[in-house]
Amino acid sequence: MRNVIVTGGGTGIGYAIAEAFVAAGDRVVVTGRRKDRLDAAVERLGGSARAVAFDATDPAAVSSALTELPERVDVLVNNAGGNTDFVQPAADDDDLVALAAAYRANLDANLLSAVLVTAAVAARLADGGRIVTLGSIAARNGAGAYGAAKAAVEAWSVSVATEFGPRGVTANVVSPGLTVDTEFFRGRLTQERTNRLVAATLNKRAGTPADVAATVLFLASPAAGHLTGQVLHVNGGAYRAL
Repeated sequence: MRNVIVTGGGTGIGYAIAEAFVAAGDRVVVTGRRKDRLDAAVERLGGSARAVAFDATDPAAVSSALTELPERVDVLVNNAGGNTDFVQPAADDDDLVALAAAYRANLDANLLSAVLVTAAVAARLADGGRIVTLGSIAARNGAGAYGAAKAAVEAWSVSVATEFGPRGVTANVVSPGLTVDTEFFRGRLTQERTNRLVAATLNKRAGTPADVAATVLFLASPAAGHLTGQVLHVNGGAYRAL
């Protein structure tokens, strides 16, 4: 039985990933800032899951949480993040202070959270372990501060794969496109935009959290032991790597 950490595991894609690992018989720790959401998720997930609430962008909070995290980590899924421009209005390019704040917010939420948690548990990662970080199609198609942050995640993940590779630890990015049944768009996704994004896929449907979870589960499996430093696109062909 493996020990799995899923950051941002209380809802959406993170919850689906945690659910997939629980179904596979693993012990799962879900983390996030909202204790109530985490507790509700653990209740649904069952006895092999537990919650540890902390802010993954806060170095002190991450350090404090270590006493509650597994002493041995077989799989780390850096799922915490999101487009912070949906939480606070996108900055006007003429307001440089606000623009800098918008970029820092997205970098903190998407890159720094993964950097801090990975560094914090690095000594606990089992040889042959797995690190999977959630990216986004925005890293390739562009989306301002959010796209830039997810592009940084891809570059950082290669560094992680290089650092941990001699121990048999793999590090990869799963990059979703439009994924429904999540909190990502914060109620701002219009039907018109949904139709446009679905039309851009080759299979003419939106993705689901289960689609992403299945890919993460594969990357965490023994079958993916020679797959590292890569970005796996889960978007129905909306982005086509050549």
